[in-house]
Amino acid sequence: MLAAGCGIPVSTTAPSLGIDAVRASPGPVLTAAPVATDGAAPGTSVTPNGGLEPSAAAPMPTASIRPVATTPPKPTPKPTSPPTPGPTASPPPTAAPAPIPPLSACPIFPSSNVWNKRVDGLPVAANSDAMIAAIGLGASLHPDFSNAGGYGIPFNIVGTATARSTVTFDYADESDAGPYPIPAKPKIEGGSDRHILMIDTNDCRLYELFAAAKVGSTWTAGSGAIWNLKSNALRPDGWTSADAAGLPIFPGLVRYSEVAAGAIRHAIRFTASSTCSGYLYPARHKAGSGLCTTKPPMGLRVRLKASVDISGYGPQSQVILRALQQYGMLLADNGSPWYITGAPDSRWNDDELHGLGGIKGSDFEVVDTTGFVNG
Repeated sequence: MLAAGCGIPVSTTAPSLGIDAVRASPGPVLTAAPVATDGAAPGTSVTPNGGLEPSAAAPMPTASIRPVATTPPKPTPKPTSPPTPGPTASPPPTAAPAPIPPLSACPIFPSSNVWNKRVDGLPVAANSDAMIAAIGLGASLHPDFSNAGGYGIPFNIVGTATARSTVTFDYADESDAGPYPIPAKPKIEGGSDRHILMIDTNDCRLYELFAAAKVGSTWTAGSGAIWNLKSNALRPDGWTSADAAGLPIFPGLVRYSEVAAGAIRHAIRFTASSTCSGYLYPARHKAGSGLCTTKPPMGLRVRLKASVDISGYGPQSQVILRALQQYGMLLADNGSPWYITGAPDSRWNDDELHGLGGIKGSDFEVVDTTGFVNG
């Protein structure tokens, strides 16, 4: 039987104290007197042969059982149950990369920037005839972009999640160190200029590289510049950029999305075959030689004369020509005369755009931009 609450077996039967009877040989048995004889213990009889036998008249002695004091057993400790595991704390979720917004999420510089200001109300510059003649009176307007791959300057829309790369520059003293958000497979301008234009639409910054190349895992470039698209800040005076004039390239590109929307609301980048040793605001860098009285300076602002009838041109060409009358174009690099720069797009109508060659240098005039600044 188990003692309550202890779990230790305890016997409840007292130990036996009886005396075994002594068996005698057959014969009469003499009953002993109540008093012991010859030292026999009370309650026994003497048999004829001298043995002892319990007397029938005497009661059997009863052993007295005294309870033994025992120390209460200590309770057996129950086995400790293993702790119940609580819910495992999950690691904080990894933030998903911010989605890359469309180009429309950023301004291409403030509306008060000279790239975005109309010039159709400004006077003609006093040296207009000399400058137009220096660029080429009879040379034709030419769209330096098309629907063919590699013709024009493409651009890359990137975001804060785009991996940044360190770039080694040939003109490091006039370049922004970066790093630059160059995609794994960037769109690069064909030819020797190899411009890479990157617009980070998460933080509205423009990154531009000139003569970019990748050797192994290392990027190199001639020069590079970074622009805050929400700011009117210029490059330091005398600094180049990814363009010869120290200007940004992207805001001067003809882009299909603008033409499809029906209006280009900014000046357009163009080139001339020879420039002088000087520059005009907003340009910051010279890339030529000779006097600026006989050659055009970087930053020269030119517009298509209002008297030029553009109604006979195709719809894409009319949007471009109207922008040249309203916003004009900015001289930004040395190259073929009257070449305007745009981004390649499969939706351009090349046959129609070739008709822009009907516009000659004599159809342009130089704008007097005295006091025409950002802000």
